[in-house]
Order: sequence, then C-alpha cells, then structure tokens
Amino acid sequence: MPNLPDAVLWSIPAFVLLTVVEMVSVRLHPDEDAAIYEAKDAATSVTMGLGSLVFDFLWKIPIVAIYTAVYELTPLRVPVLWWTVPLMLLGQDFFYYWSHRGHHVVRILWACHVVHHSSRRFNLTTALRQPWTSWTVWPFYLPVIALGVHPAALAFCSSVNLVYQFWIHTERIGRLPRAFEFVFNTPSHHRVHHASQGGYLDRNFGGILIVWDRLFGSFVPETERPAYGLTKNIATYNPLRVATHEYVAIAKDLRTAGSWRERAGRVFRGPGWQPAEPVPSAAARQTVGDGAAVGEGAA
Repeated sequence: MPNLPDAVLWSIPAFVLLTVVEMVSVRLHPDEDAAIYEAKDAATSVTMGLGSLVFDFLWKIPIVAIYTAVYELTPLRVPVLWWTVPLMLLGQDFFYYWSHRGHHVVRILWACHVVHHSSRRFNLTTALRQPWTSWTVWPFYLPVIALGVHPAALAFCSSVNLVYQFWIHTERIGRLPRAFEFVFNTPSHHRVHHASQGGYLDRNFGGILIVWDRLFGSFVPETERPAYGLTKNIATYNPLRVATHEYVAIAKDLRTAGSWRERAGRVFRGPGWQPAEPVPSAAARQTVGDGAAVGEGAA
C-alpha cells in the first residue's frame, strides 16, 4: 500500500491563512459591485466543510471496500513512482470532469452537488461548502481502479485536485496569463461555473485542467459579471437543509408524479426537467373548437 499524505489535511493551515488574507483585502479594498462576504453565509460554508469531513469518512468505509475488491480482481498494476504520479493525476482529473459534469445533468446526482452551488457569495469559504452525500461520486472512478491504480493513490490524487480548486473560488484574482488560462482552471473560469446566468449554466466543469472543457464543448469564457447561486435560490443558512433540500424536492415531485415515466424523469433527467404537456386528442380539440364556436355565437 503506497504511503501518500492527505493533501487536504496538510493544506488546512494554508486554507485558513488565505481566507484571512482575502477577508483583509476585501476590507481594505472593497468591491462596491459585490458583497463577497456575509457572516452567516461564510459560517454555513465552513460548517458544511467540517460536516463533510465526518460524512466522507463514513462513506469511505463501503467505497474503499468496493475499490479494494476491484483492485484485487484486476491484473493491472500502476506503481507509485515519480513519473506515474503525474499520469495518475491526469487520469483522475479526466474522470473528475465527467463526474462533475454528470452531477450537473442528472438530478439525483445534482442533489448532492447542489450544496456547493447554494451560496450567493463567491469567496474562499465557498470552496469549503461541500456536500454530505458524496456517495454518488465513487462510480465515476472505477475505471481508474480497474486500470491498476491503488485506492490510496486515487485518494491522494483526489485530495490534490480538491486542494487545487480552493484558490479558484475568489473574485480577488482577475484574468491570468493567456497560456495559463488556456490549460488550467482559474478563478475566471470557475466564476463562470458558479454563475446562474443562462449562458453560464453547466459550463467549465474542469478540476485542475480546463482543457477537458475545451475538448468536450463545455467551455465558456468569462465576459459579463456572474450572478452566483442557483436559478431558484434557497433562503436558509441551516446546514441540514442546505445538505438535503434537493432530496426533499425530489421526494415531493415523486409523490405528485402521475406516472412511472415521470418519476424516472424526476430522478434521472436534468434538474430543471418537466414532463411534456399531454397533446389533446383530435376529439378533444374538436370539442374545444365547438365550445369556442358556441361561445362566440352567444356573444
């Protein structure tokens, strides 16, 4: 078993320091067009982050068991060497892209990920607003394990990816050099991802690299200033409600669904999916037409 550090735990002091620096910079040089810090919102984000550490530990028990079983079954082995670690990071980032994209376009997956988008602020504490139901993520990385990457090595790569994404949750950094912006995910690209405008929705899914978005048609550059949050924002700072509100909404929709087809759509189609209105039969259209004609005659 490779002895690799948990990059997230090692980075906590840097998270705290950078957040303080951002808060001070906002106080000294405020942006009048954006109130990027609000006490209750920041507290909720921090609480969600701390809670995710607990719940992620619980979810890891069955997930590690599955990953270990797949790893034992595959004949492939990728050794942890100086030159294989960058390749594993590249592979993890590729599957992160598809996991992230999937969590935006399938509603039951979105119910997990929506937590991260539920803040109407965009600052470094927003990076800490993590879901408590991350059990939906693990299937996307099964190919990595099947290719012979040890589960501990995958966990290391995932933690590096998460640490990288911390610093891109800020409005205090503008555009970076063009070559860097072309390859890597940056604050500018990620501001687009957190925006709720129509042209920005479901764009820029990359973790460390933005090249996946460029390759698979989901990249949009930042042009107009983003409006952060959800298309239908939630008016709560209660961590439990933040963590579960979309699951509750799905349950309500399932109770009122008129068919099994609609129930499946409410769970597996996109977050904004609505069943098509039934097309009236020819007889019904004729009845409506006759009724309209009678009404006109009476007038």
